Amino acid sequence: MRRHRKVKIVATLGPASSDFATIRALFEAGADVFRLNMSHGTHDEQRARYDIIRRVEAESGRPIAVLADLQGPKLRVGAFANGPHDLADGQAFRFDLDDTPGDANRVQLPHPEIFAALESGAELLVNDGKIRLRVEKCGPDFADCVVTAGGAISNRKGVNVPDVVLPLAALSAKDKDDLEFACEMGVDWLALSFVQRPEDVIEARELAKGRAAILSKIEKPAAVRAFAEILKVSDGIMVARGDLGVELPVHSVPPIQKRLVRACRAAAKPVIVATQMLESMIESPMPTRAEVSDVATAIYEGTDAIMLSAESAAGAYPIEAVTTMDNVAQSVESDPTYRDIIESSRSARRQTVADGIVAAAREIAETTDISAICAFTSSGTTVSLVARERPRVPIIAMTAEETTLRRLCLTWGAHCVLTPELERFKQAVVNAAKAARDFGFADENNQIVVMAGVPFNVPGTTNILRIAPCDERLIYRTDPE
Repeated sequence: MRRHRKVKIVATLGPASSDFATIRALFEAGADVFRLNMSHGTHDEQRARYDIIRRVEAESGRPIAVLADLQGPKLRVGAFANGPHDLADGQAFRFDLDDTPGDANRVQLPHPEIFAALESGAELLVNDGKIRLRVEKCGPDFADCVVTAGGAISNRKGVNVPDVVLPLAALSAKDKDDLEFACEMGVDWLALSFVQRPEDVIEARELAKGRAAILSKIEKPAAVRAFAEILKVSDGIMVARGDLGVELPVHSVPPIQKRLVRACRAAAKPVIVATQMLESMIESPMPTRAEVSDVATAIYEGTDAIMLSAESAAGAYPIEAVTTMDNVAQSVESDPTYRDIIESSRSARRQTVADGIVAAAREIAETTDISAICAFTSSGTTVSLVARERPRVPIIAMTAEETTLRRLCLTWGAHCVLTPELERFKQAVVNAAKAARDFGFADENNQIVVMAGVPFNVPGTTNILRIAPCDERLIYRTDPE
């Protein structure tokens, strides 16, 4: 039986982790969610990975969430005639729409949308920010720049434009094709890249048609500025620190991360902290001390999930990377300081009946001898509200909806259990007690908190809280019909 860790682990699959044995081992090491990176691999390769995940799920008897990460528009320079060129600080360099191979003085930038949005003084970053240029003069088909940080520029290197909101849709033609493929395949979450505005998320939601939940990646300065509006229309958030650290001063990323994690928790929406968490483990079986501290910091901040990218997709030690994350999480969550930090950052906002009930459930669980909080949910909202409270006791998410069950695998602390369709509250209590016993959260001598909405299977009706024994004989003897 897997240990009762609260924070979830997202592992990206790739060339190093595409066979059944490895994916099964990653799950057993602690992966709760598998990420399919649509930037790499064919649809056939992604479908093969998806099928293996569902096979592991069936054999283990535990739900697994699948996250398809859409590539988003990729901005790249064109090709050079004679290989790489070194750009020196202070030299002039031009980007234009001319498809003639580039040289030491110019290169194609085949994105008229960039030229349309550029202004004098804007910054262009090439090759993950290793080369920086300031725009001196620009027009609809060119930008004359001065190199402010030089380096070697070569074919197809990526370009970032941090200072402006680009008139580009977050979904390219490839993304729309990938989105439809992923939804038809049955993924649980779609991660949307290059989000700049809430309209980007709304477009993806309309295309998904409810088949997958939408997770917005915050990797652009524009997304940070519009975060409150983006959060409202998203089902979850990924703090994608890679591009954030390129387009913003790197020292600004930690406070942004902390602010976004706290906002997501207040909104009761899951948040993933991602990128370079255990980067050295791509080549080393041991992480650096700084990486371990980085993972721990995200957990102390209250994130729902932590993510591995190349570490598990292409690295030499994918299983060790998941194991390391699991060990760090176990260590942090057993630290009394963790509870102090989590509880001091708890939101006091109470606006609905459900808010009040989940707050009461957490208070009761922490002041009396309660072994678990069992929340029955149709849409997943009740469990998300319980998770926002970050209770000390386990959260057992009970639902008859397989879609909801898998999506909740991304939510902090949620131990997801599929239940039959229920019609009476006593049935719910009996099912909750059985689940608490079966998964090792309680025995017959313990009590649990049971939350549900009556009538059943109607989203947003959480209206009952019951302290119940785990001994079914006592339930039948004392509970009303």
